[in-house]
Amino acid sequence: MSLLVTDCPRCGARNMTFRVRDQIYKGETYGWKKHFEVFSQCQNCLKPTIFVISLKKSDSENKFSIHNALVDSLVSLNNYFTVDGFISPKDNVPIKTPDHVPSEIANAFREGTTCLAVGCYNAAATMFRLCVDLVTRPLLPDPENASHAQPNAKQRRDLGLRLPWLFENGILPSALRELARCIHQDGNDGAHVGNLQREDADDLSDFTKLLLERLITEPKNLELAEQRRTARRSDAKKPPTGG
Repeated sequence: MSLLVTDCPRCGARNMTFRVRDQIYKGETYGWKKHFEVFSQCQNCLKPTIFVISLKKSDSENKFSIHNALVDSLVSLNNYFTVDGFISPKDNVPIKTPDHVPSEIANAFREGTTCLAVGCYNAAATMFRLCVDLVTRPLLPDPENASHAQPNAKQRRDLGLRLPWLFENGILPSALRELARCIHQDGNDGAHVGNLQREDADDLSDFTKLLLERLITEPKNLELAEQRRTARRSDAKKPPTGG
């Protein structure tokens, strides 16, 4: 039975030896880098953990290509594999980040969904509220533009005041207004009181995802579709090549 040496997420032992008892092949990248999940038992606390590991070098590929090679090899897998992490409740995240969302907002959304998956509802609410804050700030008109209605300083600064102003001025979709009113209150509760329940965080997640899709994903998908349509029309006008 092969061994793996790494920190134990169950008992906290550092550089502990694990016995590898089972393996699941998860795929390949770069044409050689094989990825596995290995069911392993800590020799200190005797509790199991599923580690995510990947090959270090391409010349090791054939050594572990046969069935159950990671379990049956009488070696330390650290010589051939990198430990990329371990499976935990954070991996049970069914909510996909909307497409085309800028990295700063996407990172906050993923952190929110991770907190939601592990039952940290107040932390999830705070991160979803941050997403809404980041995506709505750019919607405010230039304060120097006198041709547009302008929010006051508090409305610009405070999300709870900003959202009603954006709805009243037709900048945000009115269909989301009622949900947004509840969401903002939930967000404040999460940040200042810490008494949110699962359903509160789920509401925040739903609203944030819908808002990101409406403001970012759908317009970008339409833009890409128009680019493809233009490219098809351009190709159709080109004269045929060849004899």
